[in-house]
Formats: sequence, structure tokens, C-alpha cells
Amino acid sequence: MSSPKVEIATVGGGCFWCTEAIFQEVRGVHRVVSGYTGGNAPGRPTYREVCSGLTGHAEVVQVTFDPDVITYYDLLVIFMTTHDPTTLNRQGADVGTQYRSVIYYHNEAQHETATKVIKELADSFDAPIVTEVSPLETFYEAEDYHQDYYRNNPRQGYCSYVISPKLNKLRKLHAEKLSKA
Repeated sequence: MSSPKVEIATVGGGCFWCTEAIFQEVRGVHRVVSGYTGGNAPGRPTYREVCSGLTGHAEVVQVTFDPDVITYYDLLVIFMTTHDPTTLNRQGADVGTQYRSVIYYHNEAQHETATKVIKELADSFDAPIVTEVSPLETFYEAEDYHQDYYRNNPRQGYCSYVISPKLNKLRKLHAEKLSKA
């Protein structure tokens, strides 16, 4: 039996805990890894360094998915509609360039799709979309305690007050795209 075809998407929509929790519920997503990319500091950045805002890295997730089950286009629509792509370098109380809205594309087809999704959704928001679209460079996996954060800490304050409402929005807007498990 052959393995399913997989592709990778890399996006940042503020705190990676939120974005990770969103994509973990989507049908066709095999794996979600929190990490950092888009910076200019030498070597592997740490969470503390990224949080300082001095490295230029964004908190992102890498989503490994089956394009026969969920398309890259649909992943980006889910991404754009479950965070605020109109606020520059901020999501809610999280402020700094590390929390920017960003799509890192892996190839030209992803670049074209990202541009198309942003253009198509522009009229759905009350303010201009400021989501950055950039080529992916080096992705650094975040420390172990950041992985599966919501699943491991659902009652933690940030999870209850910030992530849970985003998951409720996901479930309302994209129910047909969610896994049943």
C-alpha cells in the first residue's frame, strides 16, 4: 500500500499555539509543528530570543497535509479566517514582529495561491489585509514544550481565553473541513 501524497504549508498568525490548535482539527492534516522562520539571527533561535523581537523571526507552524483531502487553497482560507490578517505585527494582546500575519510559500504555485486567497478575501474584512507573503527560508522547530500546546494545556488561561474562542470560530465557519476525531 502506498503512502498518501503530502505537501507542506508554513504560516504564522500570531502565537503559534493558536495556529497549531486550528490546523490540528482540519481533515487531511497529518502533522502540525510549531517553529520559527523569517529572521536574520545566526543559528537556531530560542523562544526567548524570538520573543525579544530582535531576531526578526515569526512564530509559525508547518502543516503537513494530504492535498487530495484538503487543498492548499482551503488551508489558506481557514488560516485567513481564523486570525486577524488586518493587524500589523499583532494578534490580540500579542504584539511584535514575531506575531505578524505571514504566509511562507514553498514554491511558485503556493505563492500564486497565497496571492489569490488574499485578493479574494480582501472585501471580507473591514480593514486592509497586511499578511506578508514571502518565500520560506530556514524553518526551526520550536522547543518541545511548545508542541501540541493546546492539547496538553487546555485549561491554561491563555488557552481558555484566546485559543478556545478561535477554535469555536473554526468549528462554526469550516465545519465541513474538520476531522471527525
